[in-house]
Amino acid sequence: MSTPPPRFTSAPDHRAGFASLIGRPNVGKSTLLNRLLGQKLAIVSPKPQTTRNRIRGIRTRPEGQVIYVDTPGLHPPQGKLGRFLAATVAQAMEEVDVVILVADAKAPLESSAEGVFQALQPVTAPVVLALNKVDLVPDKSRLLPRLQAYADRYPFRALVPISAMDGTGVDRLADVTLGLLPAGPALYPADTVTDQPETLFVAETIREKLFLTMRQEVPYACAVRVEEPVERGPDAPLYIRGEIFVERPSQKAIVIGEGGAMLKRVGQAARRELEAFFGVRVFLDLRVRVRPDWRQDDRALRELGYQRTS
Repeated sequence: MSTPPPRFTSAPDHRAGFASLIGRPNVGKSTLLNRLLGQKLAIVSPKPQTTRNRIRGIRTRPEGQVIYVDTPGLHPPQGKLGRFLAATVAQAMEEVDVVILVADAKAPLESSAEGVFQALQPVTAPVVLALNKVDLVPDKSRLLPRLQAYADRYPFRALVPISAMDGTGVDRLADVTLGLLPAGPALYPADTVTDQPETLFVAETIREKLFLTMRQEVPYACAVRVEEPVERGPDAPLYIRGEIFVERPSQKAIVIGEGGAMLKRVGQAARRELEAFFGVRVFLDLRVRVRPDWRQDDRALRELGYQRTS
């Protein structure tokens, strides 16, 4: 019997590795990840601190493969969930080949960024600055001094002005990142976009709709747990059962809404996106449960998926 060929082959100059996207809340990391991949993978909301888990997206090109890691926003941690998020970012910077610091081009470098530079101090991987939202800066002459201000604070390997919204500079950022990765074969099959489980994508989609539908602070108190999708027959829709956890009965009432109207809006918006993702009809069964103070409960955090992975 002949020996099968290796699963992944590549040219001698092929590169592959991991690159983490870090930055303060609401600088556009998730939008950038989606732009780099050419499709939506990470949830996006105008509200800050939406991302809670590391989301890995894979972009494969003939010359290399980059596994991008989206992370929660860098900010002083509050409570046990906040400490989990901070640990998630720190771990993401330790375990990658390149770190991409995403910053807001509209905002001048201020003392509030001190925590970002402190977080970068132990990083041994090359760091690239992606100065995002340049499309919102009408006077482009203001970009150069802002780039210089960052260069004066940290020895970035490259400074790349970008717009994750319209794509400006994103291809150059991808090229710079790929060039900093070690030589080696692809780590995933070429058609793989993520190694995340489907249940995480579904749960994040539901959580995104909570943020987009509700205008109060309630979405921050929500966690979503989803069971494996179930196929119930060739003509039946894909059945997905999800649970939305809140901390207080008053929050449960808000999420459900009068006569179930709010939960119905969330479910309909999520279902439309999930049907496009799976390519089939979806029946989304959502329930709301109270888990008192789950953001401060170690056991609840583990059960809801907020735990560090090696």
